[in-house]
Amino acid sequence: MVQRQFPKPVELLELMQFKKPELNGTKRRLDAAFTIADLRTIAKRRTPKAAFDYTDGAAEGETSLARARQAFEDVEFHPDVLRPAENVDTSVEILGGPSALPFGIAPTGFTRLMQTEGEVAGAGAAGAAGIPFTLSTLGTTSIEGVKAANPHGRNWFQLYVMREREISYGLAKRAAEAGFDTLQFTVDTPVAGARLRDKRNGFSIPPQLTLGTIVNAIPRPWWWIDFLTTPKLEFASLSATGGTVGDLLNAAMDPTISYEDLEIIRGIWPGKIVVKGVQNVADAKRLIDRGVDGIILSNHGGRQLDRAPIPFHLLPTVVREVGKDATVMVDTGIMNGADVVAAMALGAKFTLIGRAYLYGLMAGGRAGVDKTIEILRSEIERTMKLLGVASIAELEPRHVTQLTRLAPMPRTDA
Repeated sequence: MVQRQFPKPVELLELMQFKKPELNGTKRRLDAAFTIADLRTIAKRRTPKAAFDYTDGAAEGETSLARARQAFEDVEFHPDVLRPAENVDTSVEILGGPSALPFGIAPTGFTRLMQTEGEVAGAGAAGAAGIPFTLSTLGTTSIEGVKAANPHGRNWFQLYVMREREISYGLAKRAAEAGFDTLQFTVDTPVAGARLRDKRNGFSIPPQLTLGTIVNAIPRPWWWIDFLTTPKLEFASLSATGGTVGDLLNAAMDPTISYEDLEIIRGIWPGKIVVKGVQNVADAKRLIDRGVDGIILSNHGGRQLDRAPIPFHLLPTVVREVGKDATVMVDTGIMNGADVVAAMALGAKFTLIGRAYLYGLMAGGRAGVDKTIEILRSEIERTMKLLGVASIAELEPRHVTQLTRLAPMPRTDA
């Protein structure tokens, strides 16, 4: 029989602990975000559809992106028990310098369209966290502006080969003069992918006011206020705007890019050079044999060739073929710190995040980027402790099994 009694006022008071309301709207929103998916939800609510879809979307049917994310979800971890890892070391050495975490911020174009702080927020947050920040050729903050935002941290520069080669050469020289230590030579964009969300939304650079955009802006006035009351968007590499992103890329990029261009840029660039956009084993071996400082396995976040190879699935084979000492990095589909841990266990020397960073930026500017890094850091540390590893160096392939829903059919030409 349960014994009942009247509650005592003192005991009731102990239960009635009211939380002080948070008056700062940005902090209140970000405090409610526990995952990158939470930040995405906030970002979608606060950003006009065309700008959000430019970030969130991919090419054609968006199959490449979906498969890349599924690949990370289809991971089975194998923890060691009775292996204390109370304090974990998440730091790594990458391309001749330190990073406090095994990931950096990937290059993203037109970033101030997502949120007005743009690359300044990303570079500042990266510097504070002790990780590298990469500025895109199509960035909306100048090379010098990023250096000012992250004066003591590691800045990297992503380079497209333009039809007007002197533009590319000039950008590389400016980045070197500003102290950027690594150049990402990007090879997967001879032409623009078919980004259908942008076409359906009529998304242009700069944004054009239409009845649809006005209606969509009504519940998001803060974005338009920021856009209209801050300095005009400027693009270091584009002399003309006024079309879709695909139109601008096709007008600027050169489909004749070749190894000769790589050698010319290597002659210009004094620092480390990595090739971004590698998607098969043969190219990976060829590039490492030619002496590049590293490669990034990437299908451009699914934004170029749809149904392209899955970088995370390629990773173990590439590492085996080029040797464990080669600098192999990976991007595309990373949405959780556990994804980073899985990649490092399978031999990656580093990883890069793109959309995860932009979701934080759209959700809360600089504070939102800080939140992205905080979330991923926490997930990395927790995953490592649960695996029983105290440092990134202790991660091994045995800690991970890649499960797959896609198995290749036997080839008839084999």
